[in-house]
Amino acid sequence: MIKRLITIVIILFGLNVQAQDAVLKFSLQEAIDRALDSSYVSMNAKREQVKALKQKWETTADGLPQISAGVDYQYNPKLIVTPLPAEIIGGPPGTFVPVTFGTQQNMNAVATLNQLIFDGSYLVALKAAKTFLEYSENANEKTRLEVRQNVVSAYANALLVESSFKIYSNNLRVLKENLDETEKIYNEGLKEQEEVEQLQITYKQLKNQTNNVERNLELSKQSLCMLLGLPIATNIKLTDNLEDLAMEQLADFNILETQLDPAENVDYKIADNLVQQRTLEWQLERSKALPTLKAFANYGTTTFGESFVFFDNNTQWFQFSTIGVSLNIPIFSSLQRSKRTQRAEIAMMQAQTDFEQSVENIKLQFSQSKSDYRFALENYQTSRDNLNLAERIESKNVTKFKEGIATSFELRQAQEQLYNAQNSYLESMLNLINSKTSLETVLNAVDVK
Repeated sequence: MIKRLITIVIILFGLNVQAQDAVLKFSLQEAIDRALDSSYVSMNAKREQVKALKQKWETTADGLPQISAGVDYQYNPKLIVTPLPAEIIGGPPGTFVPVTFGTQQNMNAVATLNQLIFDGSYLVALKAAKTFLEYSENANEKTRLEVRQNVVSAYANALLVESSFKIYSNNLRVLKENLDETEKIYNEGLKEQEEVEQLQITYKQLKNQTNNVERNLELSKQSLCMLLGLPIATNIKLTDNLEDLAMEQLADFNILETQLDPAENVDYKIADNLVQQRTLEWQLERSKALPTLKAFANYGTTTFGESFVFFDNNTQWFQFSTIGVSLNIPIFSSLQRSKRTQRAEIAMMQAQTDFEQSVENIKLQFSQSKSDYRFALENYQTSRDNLNLAERIESKNVTKFKEGIATSFELRQAQEQLYNAQNSYLESMLNLINSKTSLETVLNAVDVK
């Protein structure tokens, strides 16, 4: 028995270790799909849309039959005494007799049906509920576009840091080899001490930068996990690489020829929704000057007695019912309705102005995103060419330094130039990916539904 328990514990421990060491792999598209489905922001955006759907039915139900029921029970320990003229029972004029009306215990049950026949504000509210549902759908679409854009940026940034760490580690290894070789030559008396010290300065700086990049790599993956709706301690692996993603952007630069249709932009849709809402609010205030007509019907039963016998079979119940209509006509509100209507009209005009501003802002965003993408394309080509030049210059200076033709200062300058070119190249790829994504977002050229 003990052996079996030990075996079970070992198996469970092994499974736990495997679960901790499990690595989740994501391509960029897989990361986007995961975030659109399971990120914290996406899930709450979906819930907002469901809430709007419930609210629409809630508003619709106001105009449908409403049925309510109630049961009342009353116990009167002391009944009210009412004085009556004694003449009604043959007493002398001017005198009174005390009389009590009612019984000590009463119970009644009633069911009521209410039905709205006409209410102008209800008709407006139905339209407003439909508009609000459209607004929530557009807000959800905007959120999903932002989630996609953020995931692309975070994924590409993590790849950049990952690539940077590989480059820094390789540069550090090569520099350490040069430093070790230079120290040996110095010990043989064939190099100046300054030559060694220059390389030592570069090595220490590069080592610090490498350590910092390694820490940033972990942080960048944690940030991506947060966007994906995963615990930040999750071990993830990115299956795409930065250069391939950059080449994909180059392969699809025809997007620069795409014409902007403001009506396809989600900000345009949201601004239009707000105009509709303010217009309906204005119509709602105007509708409050119209009469409202409601119908009602109730049916009930009541009984009474001196003791609690309401559930006995021989208890007599007396039924009653009422059917009627209620008409309410607003006549005078001391200009309150008028001022509310005017205020709503001003709010409507403000929304129309905001809409016009939004349209112009969308056009400006498109122009800016298009310009940024063009610059990113040009900068990528330049950075790639500069990297090739910097690599050749650094390689020549290494050879010259080993042959004693170049000084360590010249070598250090060439190395720093190479490191800067490498960083610029990586950043140019990141900017290319981000600028393309921004342009796609403005054009709403991606499917996030």
